[in-house]
Amino acid sequence: MKSSTAEVEERAVAVIGTACRLPGADDPDQLWEVLRAGLDATSDTPADRYDVDALYSPHATPGTVGARRAGYVRGMADFDAEFFGISAAEATELDPQQRLLLMATWEALEDAGQLPRDLAGTRTGVYVGAARSDFLEEQYRRGLTAVTPAAFHNYRSLLAARVSHEFDLRGPSVVYDTACSSSLTAVHSAVLSLRAGETRLAIVAGVNLLLRPDEGVLMTQAGSLSSDGRVKFGSADADGFAPSDAVGVVVLKPLRQAIADGDRVRAVIAGSALGNDGQTSDSVLTPSLDGQRDVLRWAYEDAGICPADVDFVEAHGAGSPTLDPLELTALGEVLGEGRPAERPCLVGSVKSNIGHAEAAGGIAGLIKTVLALEHGQVPPSLNVARLNPTVAWDRLPLALATRLQDLPTAGRPAIAGVSGQGSSALNAHVVVRQGETLTSRHADPRNPGGDEEVCLLTLSARSIPALQDLVRSYVDYLSPGGRGAEFALGDICFSAATRREHHPFRVAVMAGSHEAMVRALTDPGRIADPEVASLPLAAAAEQYRRGHDVRWESVFGPDHLYVPLPTYPWQTRRYWPGERTAEVPAAGSDLATTVLREHARSTSADYSDGSLLADMGIDSLARVRIILRLASDHGYEVEAEELAGLRTVGDFRNWLHVLEAQAA
Repeated sequence: MKSSTAEVEERAVAVIGTACRLPGADDPDQLWEVLRAGLDATSDTPADRYDVDALYSPHATPGTVGARRAGYVRGMADFDAEFFGISAAEATELDPQQRLLLMATWEALEDAGQLPRDLAGTRTGVYVGAARSDFLEEQYRRGLTAVTPAAFHNYRSLLAARVSHEFDLRGPSVVYDTACSSSLTAVHSAVLSLRAGETRLAIVAGVNLLLRPDEGVLMTQAGSLSSDGRVKFGSADADGFAPSDAVGVVVLKPLRQAIADGDRVRAVIAGSALGNDGQTSDSVLTPSLDGQRDVLRWAYEDAGICPADVDFVEAHGAGSPTLDPLELTALGEVLGEGRPAERPCLVGSVKSNIGHAEAAGGIAGLIKTVLALEHGQVPPSLNVARLNPTVAWDRLPLALATRLQDLPTAGRPAIAGVSGQGSSALNAHVVVRQGETLTSRHADPRNPGGDEEVCLLTLSARSIPALQDLVRSYVDYLSPGGRGAEFALGDICFSAATRREHHPFRVAVMAGSHEAMVRALTDPGRIADPEVASLPLAAAAEQYRRGHDVRWESVFGPDHLYVPLPTYPWQTRRYWPGERTAEVPAAGSDLATTVLREHARSTSADYSDGSLLADMGIDSLARVRIILRLASDHGYEVEAEELAGLRTVGDFRNWLHVLEAQAA
């Protein structure tokens, strides 16, 4: 029975933030450029994964891999350890899936405008789809004598736990492994949790990094690995699986709450469903037409949407000569019921751009779908010279999207579906429709060079280099042609002040136009234009620069909107077992070095800003002595809670910089 409109709206879930690390794309904006341009982002296997030359064979010889290429993310081992208070030694031993997931989660929360400090202690849920433990397996392969307690941190079950611990999130924290439907299973579970009121916010992710060749060898022996490392969904030339890296994160919130909170509603999840094939197939590894049809019907029932109204489907799209016809048949039969012949449903697969991201494939497809709905366009599905002749294209109301084309206009929000199928025989389908993004409906795109009310822009970071990078990002963002040029300056400043965490190193500038704000940011000696420097706003700017809290409701009026902003500029370094990681000297501040030398039990010469204070012996007694030392020698009034909240040498150094700046 189809759900009522009122029930559907009450149960709808908003996608309010996204982030990703995919082949050829470090963020969703870059992903959209890859998609709309129809780019193939797969590449030859890099040497830091495995020696493909030693393993490659075109003849499926036992122990060989049948393809030289796949989909790989850039900088797989790069991480900003100091930002997360993780020592260099710990970062080196930590699965890069966890590292990239931490950074992507922060970016997704920034995109959503959700402050981590406000989420701490709440029942925010974390749901992660993952099926690989390559890093841990490689640790074991080095021999049992090489196994250390650090391996405990790399069990797959800790992927979600790492995020929950880092952000102090108290809701469900679960890892799902249903093979290639894992991340859509995570989405479905998060939606159910939000609907039930168990959580008010959900972080959903998919993670997959190819660090060893084992699965490629297995697929080669099974005859199901694509020979050229490319997915050819729906093509007569489809010859199998082509694996891919991926890290993707979406932030979900009940739609009514998101609207009430002034969030950007990037898309709306109207419904979803999971279902196993059971005994409708010959074996557990053989997909079933009946099982796929059932899940499609259940998902659209849950969404209260007629399948014939669906405009686009992001298919599972594995590029298998046997699985593609089955999936396309199921889609055509269910979505074709009552569909006008002149309005076929468009179908495509992000796997044709980036490869098959396995457990993270569904979240990559969901992020692509959110972007397609926002832009009102369906990007091309690649690698199709001829359509698969075993698909009944003449009677199925489907059209493979092989060029960039606009979504049809039907006097309603566009509707899309996202499919995932696991070798676990678990099928998943998520129903998504266009959201009414508040910024696109109401932002005032005034002339960036024109006169506006004087506004206060506040930027901050956890280090001086990061702050310098952030300033450069905002200069590009505010300049003509930058993304921020289309948004009202007041909304930009409001969003930076109220929807971003505020870190120790800070900049505050005032201006009355985009152009003047760029001038203020690029002139380090200028606090504000002379005509605005004496305004009452200047007092709030100075208060912010000194590290104090500001009552933003007194600075900004009630009519501002949240708009997208540049994300935090990571200061990454490469961390990998067996490689020497260049240490950042811990002598950047004479006071910090002196204090630590006096009060830490261990200050070896190779400690860095990422070193943990607890590991150096800064306990509660040492903190009391530091407070007394700072008060007697420098006149600094320090609260014990402030010092107790610092985790690393870098945190301590930055905190002292702030004290020194306030006293100057």
